[in-house]
Amino acid sequence: MKSVDENYFKMTEGMQANAIEDILDVDESVLLRLKPKKSAYIFNSTLRMLPIAIIWLLFDGFFIGAMLFNASSMPGYIWFIIVPFFAVHLFPVWMWIGGIVRAVAGWKNIEYVFTEKRIILRSGVVGIDFVNIYYSDIKGVNLRVGIIDRMFKVGDIYISAERQSEVLWDIPNPYFILQKLQKIVHDIKTDIIFPNDLRPKENHGFRTKYRGSDDLDNL
Repeated sequence: MKSVDENYFKMTEGMQANAIEDILDVDESVLLRLKPKKSAYIFNSTLRMLPIAIIWLLFDGFFIGAMLFNASSMPGYIWFIIVPFFAVHLFPVWMWIGGIVRAVAGWKNIEYVFTEKRIILRSGVVGIDFVNIYYSDIKGVNLRVGIIDRMFKVGDIYISAERQSEVLWDIPNPYFILQKLQKIVHDIKTDIIFPNDLRPKENHGFRTKYRGSDDLDNL
């Protein structure tokens, strides 16, 4: 039986455990590095929950304004109840503000890295998280380009894998990236099912295409 290399799990000095290079395999190379477009990412983060935050703020603002207008006729102790109540009741507004703060603070840590084996998603505000999606596990790749995305010339790439789903947010040149990603997934899956050494020189079934009325005549 082959013995286990005692140095296999030996830590390398200087590793910070927060860079993509720290989790790459020895023979793994980076093909592409992407980040969300900063202006688009922060603007889209601002729009999330914005309608709810505005409605909530207007609703609570009406009652707060009315109470401030009649503050002189209200007993002093009532403010010890009102202030904590509205501080809690405005929770959707605080969530909206918190989302914007997280987007601004977390953008610098977001990175999408494509290697010849997988896609690595790096993110986090205080701590750094890594998510791996291996091409062989990907079941579907879709693109969403909304009105705001068109303004910023970006798009969101949705990746569905065997046990997870991830989104590459606000990617520049999204159509080009989608095309290349689809080809990588197709090539790798084809190679797994039909390895290079076993492929015939011609594969009539794989390249079969509909040719029009001639095909119908032969039915």
